[in-house]
Amino acid sequence: MGERLAGRRVVVTGASRGIGAGIAERLAAEGAALTIVARTLDAHPTLPGSLNETAERCRAFGADVTTLVADLTDEEARAGVIAEAAEAMGGHVEILVNNAAAAIYQPLDTYPLKRRRLMVEMNVHCPLDLAQAALPAMADAGEGWIINLSSGSAVPPPGPPYDLGGVRGTFGYYAATKSMLNRLTQAMAAEWHDRGVRVNTVEPKAAVLSEGADVHVGHQLREDQIESMEAMVESVLWLSDCHPDHTGSVEVSLELLEREGVAPMNLQGTALHPGGFRR
Repeated sequence: MGERLAGRRVVVTGASRGIGAGIAERLAAEGAALTIVARTLDAHPTLPGSLNETAERCRAFGADVTTLVADLTDEEARAGVIAEAAEAMGGHVEILVNNAAAAIYQPLDTYPLKRRRLMVEMNVHCPLDLAQAALPAMADAGEGWIINLSSGSAVPPPGPPYDLGGVRGTFGYYAATKSMLNRLTQAMAAEWHDRGVRVNTVEPKAAVLSEGADVHVGHQLREDQIESMEAMVESVLWLSDCHPDHTGSVEVSLELLEREGVAPMNLQGTALHPGGFRR
């Protein structure tokens, strides 16, 4: 365990399971105070994990943790998240991790408008709304960190011919929302740089097999296509404490760690994790 983020006030969305839960645990191990946000407080009907379970792991480090239940696809439900988090933590939000995402895979020729709207609400409007809400206090303090989690699918596919194997033939709309998030991140970084706010995205080098991803695409992936949770989380930690001029970057987790000479630790921050890929 460390004190790298000692006393920092952090919001992590989508923290009931998966990458969000891992991020919350690792940041708690580094001394952060947390507000964790998701829809599942106690139990999900089909997936393991809940806010209360994540909070319990974080509190084992002595962290102050607030759980906040919100449907982030609903603009009214998310409107008060930053203010409620600041009130609960006794000060403004210093680090915002926009991890929550909707990933509905379906070919575009049958992709319904309702699902398209939901994806844009969660993957584009939500992170921008939360960032806008957090910005004024960050700017007043002269510093702040916003990390948006993206996806390698945002990179346009090579071709023709096109490889539509695995999920490649069904993740087009999800990829489009992540591409938009990347560009919004760069715009926020440019507009807010002179106020001390760093805004970056980070995406996994390979798939991180969270509970949800395992259900949907785990059977389609080889072991060398699966990135460790610990490596992805370590890259988020690095971006949660980066210097003012490290902003506007679309980072790839393992490439960031290699470039900066950072070895991934376990989620408790107590020992090195053996490598970036699960083999």
